Amino acid sequence: MFHIAPRQDTFTAQQRQRYRRLATSTLGHFTDFGAITSLSPIRRPIRLLGTALTVRIPHVDGSIIREALKMACPGDVLVIDVSGDHRRACWGEFRAYAALRKQLAGVVTSGAITDRDALSRLNLPTYARTTSPLTTRALELEGEINTPVAIDGVTINPGDLVVGDDDGLFVIPPHRADALADAAQTKQAQEEEKRNALEAEFPEWFR
Repeated sequence: MFHIAPRQDTFTAQQRQRYRRLATSTLGHFTDFGAITSLSPIRRPIRLLGTALTVRIPHVDGSIIREALKMACPGDVLVIDVSGDHRRACWGEFRAYAALRKQLAGVVTSGAITDRDALSRLNLPTYARTTSPLTTRALELEGEINTPVAIDGVTINPGDLVVGDDDGLFVIPPHRADALADAAQTKQAQEEEKRNALEAEFPEWFR
């Protein structure tokens, strides 16, 4: 049985824009909440920013991912909770093509991916725990879309902002977005000033 809830748009365009250039490591100076450190990007350099469309699958059955792709909108990040099955890949090359067609901002799965070589050549930011030749099946048993999911103790709610770069991932809930952006933007501006001063003093370091 599938449970599909409506999409959630909880961030304004202005709020999303504030996170466009913020590094996850800068956010990590101010909070532990929301950091996902066990997943790696399939290709580097990488930059991910979008709204969470959450999916929960029951181990072997990945059928509901097809339904999530149907309802996804440009700028969404598909966040897939695989219910603890880290051996079985729920994402691969042809699902990635469907995501690109829908102009998704990216994909995050708590489990494995397959077709790594193909995915590494596509312009679709993707984070996963590992790779595997073992895949999910289309059994249409059950699954959920747009309900809270969890990856490594981080709860991701539909509509949360997902920020990713080479260092990892952060999930930002609406109630923390403005305060975190204020602090992180101030810190990055200060770091840029220090960097420019060092480059002026020691240009050989930056060649």
